[in-house]
Amino acid sequence: MAQNASATPAPGLASKPGEPITLNFTDAEIESVARTIGLLYGMNVVVDPRVKGKLTLVTEKPVNRSTAMAQFLTSLRLQGFTMVESAGLFKVVPEGDAKLQSSAVETNDSAPKGASGAQVVTQIFRLNFESANNLVAVLRPLISPNNTINANPGNNSLVITDYADNLRRIARIIAAMDVSNATEVEVLELKNAIAVDLAPLVMKLLDASATGAAAPGATADTGFKTTVIAESRSNTLIVRAANPARVALVKSLVEKLDQPSSKSNGELGNLHVVYLKNADATKLAATLRAALSGNVSSSPASTTTSLAPGATQGGAASAAGASSATTTGGQVQADTATNALIITAPDPQYRQLREVIERLDTRRAQVYVESLIAEVSADRAAEFGVQWQGALGNKGDSTIGLLGTNFGTGGSNILSLAAGAGAVVPSTGLNVGLAQQTNGVYVLGFLARFLESSGAGNVLSTPNLLTLDNEEAKIVIGQNVPFVTGQFTNTNGGTGSVNPFQTIERKDVGLTLKVKPQISENGTVKLTIYQEVSSVQATTVASPNGPTTNKRTIESNVLVDDGSIVVLGGLLQDEFTDNGSKVPGLNEVPFFGNLFKSENRGRKKTNLMVFLRPVVVRDSAATERLSLDRYDQMRSGMKDSQPVPDAKVPVNGAATLPEIAPVLQGKKTTP
Repeated sequence: MAQNASATPAPGLASKPGEPITLNFTDAEIESVARTIGLLYGMNVVVDPRVKGKLTLVTEKPVNRSTAMAQFLTSLRLQGFTMVESAGLFKVVPEGDAKLQSSAVETNDSAPKGASGAQVVTQIFRLNFESANNLVAVLRPLISPNNTINANPGNNSLVITDYADNLRRIARIIAAMDVSNATEVEVLELKNAIAVDLAPLVMKLLDASATGAAAPGATADTGFKTTVIAESRSNTLIVRAANPARVALVKSLVEKLDQPSSKSNGELGNLHVVYLKNADATKLAATLRAALSGNVSSSPASTTTSLAPGATQGGAASAAGASSATTTGGQVQADTATNALIITAPDPQYRQLREVIERLDTRRAQVYVESLIAEVSADRAAEFGVQWQGALGNKGDSTIGLLGTNFGTGGSNILSLAAGAGAVVPSTGLNVGLAQQTNGVYVLGFLARFLESSGAGNVLSTPNLLTLDNEEAKIVIGQNVPFVTGQFTNTNGGTGSVNPFQTIERKDVGLTLKVKPQISENGTVKLTIYQEVSSVQATTVASPNGPTTNKRTIESNVLVDDGSIVVLGGLLQDEFTDNGSKVPGLNEVPFFGNLFKSENRGRKKTNLMVFLRPVVVRDSAATERLSLDRYDQMRSGMKDSQPVPDAKVPVNGAATLPEIAPVLQGKKTTP
């Protein structure tokens, strides 16, 4: 294959800075051309082994150094190769690897003006107005397939690796697109309409896709970046649009809608209906009437007489509403069926009332209260006793005597056991006895008893409840136990009939928790708490006087941070008993003294603590997360408690809660 590779000046000598260069490479190996260029320019050139092929590079007349280098890089680029610089070393690599080899990184402030157009450079564009993610889809087709563009949403910037000449073009495109797409803020003062009512209506008119589910008094048009916010204090609309034309459209709509609500003379006032979203209409109406009465009592006479007269009508108004209507020209009534307020007042006063309503009719936060009652008890008892009896006298004597001990150890004694002829059962524990035959009958003469018992209990109760801020909640878990409060028996002497009757009162026995939370501005929660744990004593269930109940109660006010755990109180009880019976004098004899005494000891320890943890739930999303967490917890517990399959008993499945994730996603729940 013919090959001609020449350059002037002679190869091997670096050209002078201002000396023109003539290139004449015909079907030359790329590696040879690259090394020759390196000699001419005084550069260290390394050629990647994957770079293979022929190159034709010819200039008709001498050219300057930059033009010759640009022509060489362009020829490489046309064959899918490029040259990158890294730490003073120039490497000829495939175009796809250039983005990994290049060390040149530029920013907006240092655009690649000095870089060769065919050189691969990485540049960072910081955006001021436009979204980086939006520009990626626009610029991606303008970048070489082997090069990259990435968006960093954190600081709203673009990282682009491409040839320097293309980066200059992209920089101009970005500069033209990265401009402010919103006008200055406009404040529109309303004369007749109510701002909180007009803002959602204007947004619906601007764009049919806008919904009325936005936050009260504020809604945004994301398509055109038009925002209309109601400022209730000054009854104005704050507008920010994508361009002046949109602002003009908003102004036109507001001007047409800001008209008087009534064309009457105003003697009867204006009637308005306000539907509430969160507050209770009855309670809010009473609050507004009290506020109106307070304003009248604190206002000077001149102010009172200047208000609209003749507003005393409204037969359904309460006494408070009627009195306020007489002096202020306004009435407030509640409609419980629709949870709405009916307001009769002139427009200036109605706007003031609407401002108060918007501030009070907000979504109230909720508090999820987790209570934990932990009780640990340990009982231990030990008993030891020796009883013996013996008869004194000879056979046939009319009078005999008894000698022995009788302590009643464990509730039974040796005499009762001997007289019961087997009908009396010995006490629990180890019983060691000795009987002797008298007149053909075995009589118990000696009885020793040993007993040691222990018991332990661990009770954990976790009552939980969710309630609104400043609303009391109550949960009762237990039984409704009857207690006899009176009884009477009437005996009729004439007929002999008996008419007995009893009066019974039922009381809740178990666990009761009442909580009233109050959320402060800094996130702490004040809790008014009443907690009761009661139980019926088992040994008194059949008592003629009625059962006896054990009750532990805590009533307190505490201040807790959101999500923190506080201990309300509890009981730490350690009880020790030591009872004994003995024969004086004889019980002190070493070793043999144990035959003349009976002892029982017991120790009971009870640890009871009540812990509480409030969690503030401020919006519907937090409520849903909390509910789903508890739902999954219950569902997992039901799945773990499934019965073991048994072929003999064909009923092998217990009920479980359905999976809730498909329901939330709008899918059909699988059984």
